[in-house]
Amino acid sequence: MGKAAFGERSIAELENMILELEHRIEDLENASLKGESEHDDELRYLREEQEQIQKEIFAKLTPYDIVKIARHPLRPLSTDYINFIVEDFVELHGDKRFGDDKAMVCGFGKIDEEKVLIVGHRKGKSTKERIACNFGMPNPEGYRKSLQKMKLAEKFKLPVITLIDTPGANPDIGAEERGQAHAIAESIYEMSRLRTPIINIVIGEGGSGGALGIGIGDIFAILEYAYYSVISPEGCAAILWKNGEMAPEAAKKLHLTAKDLLNLCIADEIIPEPSGAAHKDPEKTASTMKSFLLKYLHQLKTIPTDKLIEDRYNRYRKIGKYLEV
Repeated sequence: MGKAAFGERSIAELENMILELEHRIEDLENASLKGESEHDDELRYLREEQEQIQKEIFAKLTPYDIVKIARHPLRPLSTDYINFIVEDFVELHGDKRFGDDKAMVCGFGKIDEEKVLIVGHRKGKSTKERIACNFGMPNPEGYRKSLQKMKLAEKFKLPVITLIDTPGANPDIGAEERGQAHAIAESIYEMSRLRTPIINIVIGEGGSGGALGIGIGDIFAILEYAYYSVISPEGCAAILWKNGEMAPEAAKKLHLTAKDLLNLCIADEIIPEPSGAAHKDPEKTASTMKSFLLKYLHQLKTIPTDKLIEDRYNRYRKIGKYLEV
């Protein structure tokens, strides 16, 4: 089937074709394992066809499609990247005031020979884990925990890496009563002057203040099919049009994709994902991320601390500037 034939099909139809191909490929691979090598040519053809259809799908993606990919249930989480990239990881717990927020993971470890502090939103994998992690929506104690660990990293002159993946901070009454807004504001303020290098990476959802609470740093990157936004498309649609079905239109208006963020000079770099997005090959995505991290960890170490803080301050002062004609 040629590329022109794919052009008129919807993304849903193309995705169904991919699923059928995957089942057929799986059957043929099982046959090959049994020594039935006559299927090799057909297997090769099907894989090429699968790759072509995936390219066609990803060439058609709308901003709201990208939001849905960022929310994909199989998309790698911060804990997956920690397992793939970080050696000797030691998790740290608690905010010394209220408790340990499972929606935020913090710990020291090594990336090759570079000792770092990793801070990330944690969504959980199973239903039980997701409930325990509040679906990746941190409470104020999560932000207090992460800030305390960042100050510990500053004390030992270790760089900080944050992995952002949250639909937003927990908005319930209990979180507000315990100082949610203050905890996020304090984290933003303290990160802006933390005397150690900070690298931020959006790996999935980058929702509102919940993302910004650990999103201040010297280098800001985003995975190719992640998003970063002041509000969810659904929330924006509910406010502007009083209609959640307008979410796809809201996603366009919010300019929340990796390409948008690069054009707006919010993101410094887009980290590419493998064909079919990160969940198709988590190890390859982790390897690409590791190379990115090592490059900037080495680079940031050469910058004097005072210059690092000054550049960080100026970087955020420039965001949102515009000319009025």
